[in-house]
Amino acid sequence: MLAPRLVFATCLGAALLSSTTHARAEEPVLQTEQSDIAKLPPAGPHRILVMDADYPHAKDGRVYVVDTDAGKLLGMVQAAYNGNMVQAPDGRFFSVAETVWSRGNRGDRADLLATYDPSTLTISNDEVLPGRALVTPKANDLAISADGGRIYVYDMIPSNAVHVVSTATHMIETNVDIPGCALIYPWGPAGFSSLCADGGLSNVSLSAGGAPKVTHTPSFFAPDRDPVFENSPSVATDGSALFIAYSGLVYPAKLGANSTIGTPFSIQEAAGMKRASDASAPFETTWRPGGWQLAAYHKATGRLYVLMHKGTFWTHKEPGTEVWEIDVAARKLVRRISLPAPSAMIGVTQDASPLLFTTNDTGDFFILDAATGKLRRKMDRLGTSLVFTLAPGQ
Repeated sequence: MLAPRLVFATCLGAALLSSTTHARAEEPVLQTEQSDIAKLPPAGPHRILVMDADYPHAKDGRVYVVDTDAGKLLGMVQAAYNGNMVQAPDGRFFSVAETVWSRGNRGDRADLLATYDPSTLTISNDEVLPGRALVTPKANDLAISADGGRIYVYDMIPSNAVHVVSTATHMIETNVDIPGCALIYPWGPAGFSSLCADGGLSNVSLSAGGAPKVTHTPSFFAPDRDPVFENSPSVATDGSALFIAYSGLVYPAKLGANSTIGTPFSIQEAAGMKRASDASAPFETTWRPGGWQLAAYHKATGRLYVLMHKGTFWTHKEPGTEVWEIDVAARKLVRRISLPAPSAMIGVTQDASPLLFTTNDTGDFFILDAATGKLRRKMDRLGTSLVFTLAPGQ
């Protein structure tokens, strides 16, 4: 016989179970949530893309979409393993080159060119590339033509080459071998130049059908004594370029089927200082250019912004403590801007009220007024390894 207390507990448990079961039966069936896609408003001149190489774990590289007027992160997309980015001149799309493996860190390799809708950040096309150079992110290993009709992808396997991708068909138009040369400085709708190991340029013109014609510009700098920075700025619309040497010499160039090089000038002499030494006197300490994306160019005003630091000749990777603003036409220093923190990256918007962008070694993002040099906003820890920016019209 069950004890009275045990009988009571058993009956109470059965009653509760029956009540719970009855209550659950009456609960409505939850509907599956339908996720929507937010839409960004039309981009203005101060909405930019920021490349984060994320060096500590490069497979997690990403591109940030940033409203620099508000100092606000609007979104991000993946840019896996030494990725890069380009943006259509009219802003209708941007593309990211990246590399992934089928098993994460091994397996079949896929080199991809993903094209994004800038209003939704959704992928509109995902193309498999023949390959791409897996080098530390450099702005000039991926480029777009002045009309947005072609994307150029630099590769190194089996030899130095550029894959030309049609943005209309999303297919490879042609592959151009550039032995002994590297990177891409686009000019016009159908051409690009590359820096060569002999100190010259390789110039590639593409026919309407994509057939390449290659010419060579003789050596204009001494690669063993005063090399030029690979991340020197260029302008696709008019073919202008400013190749900056480690010493601080600036070589103005007009890129085209037969590129020409103008008379160089010294950044230090533009500031009223003595011209800096090259590798023949490597221990001379003076103000020198340095950093990763060390320079930015504002096309409308012809102003060149260069990161500068005090150091000896082989300190070309040192971050800048100042930005020097140079009037290229006059070859004169306009202003020296002290930075909030040493920066290896400088960017600029292309509108009539330009903003400057710098970073530091902890991934903070600084937004400065180019007209005054004053700090407008700081975005704390936007990323990990911010290497360059891309503004509309750049």
